[in-house]
Amino acid sequence: MLILIIVAFLSLIVTMMAYPFVLRYARHHKIVDNPDVRKLHRLPIPVMGGVAVYTGILAGCLAMYFMIPKASISWSIMAITFMLVLGVWDDIKNLPAVFRLIAQFGIVGAYMWFKGYYISNFFGLFGVHEISPMLGVPLSLVAGVGIINAINMIDGVDGYSSGYGIMASGCFAVLFITVHQSIWSCLAVAVASALIPFFFHNVFGKKSKMFIGDGGTMMLGFLMTIFGLGTLSPRYGSYWEEQGIGVIAMTLAIFCIPIFDTFRVMTARIMRGSSPFKPDKSHLHHLFIDMGFSHLGAAVAILLTNFIVILVLLQLWLCGASINVQTIVVILMGVTVTFGFYKLMRWQQHSGPVGEDGLLQGTALWRAACRMGKWSHIEEGTLWLVLQKCVDGNPYVRK
Repeated sequence: MLILIIVAFLSLIVTMMAYPFVLRYARHHKIVDNPDVRKLHRLPIPVMGGVAVYTGILAGCLAMYFMIPKASISWSIMAITFMLVLGVWDDIKNLPAVFRLIAQFGIVGAYMWFKGYYISNFFGLFGVHEISPMLGVPLSLVAGVGIINAINMIDGVDGYSSGYGIMASGCFAVLFITVHQSIWSCLAVAVASALIPFFFHNVFGKKSKMFIGDGGTMMLGFLMTIFGLGTLSPRYGSYWEEQGIGVIAMTLAIFCIPIFDTFRVMTARIMRGSSPFKPDKSHLHHLFIDMGFSHLGAAVAILLTNFIVILVLLQLWLCGASINVQTIVVILMGVTVTFGFYKLMRWQQHSGPVGEDGLLQGTALWRAACRMGKWSHIEEGTLWLVLQKCVDGNPYVRK
């Protein structure tokens, strides 16, 4: 426990210290995300937040290396470094989607090759246990790259991707602590702690606001892949199987909203004849913004929904539900929220009476949701202004 506290503290403090320097570097070199008709911000915003988070994670990993005998983290550090560089390069040069995809497959594949991690067991799901590497390796590659792009695609409102990273890393940390896996639990704690300072700057900052960028989301997505493969490894997955918890259901529950929302969006793009990687405004967080939610309100609503899925899974386990039932319920909840709820509310938006301006006003349900969205706007509240003053207080972040 002492090691976890030290790792968390170092990751948090180093990110806080590195953030203003990274911010000024991004400003000086004009590494910014410029607004356009699709994006929700109206001014250029520095886009190197992932670098600040990386420094905190690296500090936590170095502390872990010295405190845990034979801690093997070099391949993980190398892989997240390559993924960060790829993402920052994409932020600066806007790389072709095909190139990014090939590079992602290469980094994930190399990590699996050198570490020997891949999905090799379904732990009794629908009666399936060990699977052939001919199936497990490609499945792991596709799943890993899918998670990376899912985390990348949810980065559309302030606080969403970093908030999700904190929540998911915290959940994985609990899982790894339970099975006494000190290295992965320390890494998960380092990720969660390093994201916290960035989250506050990203959400509450005015002068100090910075986006995490593709570098940050790709790095975060790869870290989620590592945690997912670790959870599904035979050594630790078998433990959960013995406890009656669906290992695949548990992993799906943590990844639920990003994975199913991205799958829906990419499927819809393909059906329209567009590239699945062509950006649009059809994600779940765009729906909440259209309902009048603030960025923070949309992020909290989606993250709370994802957390409810995890809680439902745990309740099913406590009630003695089979792993098949657990998995089916998690899938149904993911589909219901990202497909059913999204389609229902879009239909409600484009129905209802016509207003004086000649535009549809939406149904009563849509208007009620919009009224709820207005409650999430606390930007002028006392607590918001206090937090904004705190994160913007460092004179080094001012222009």
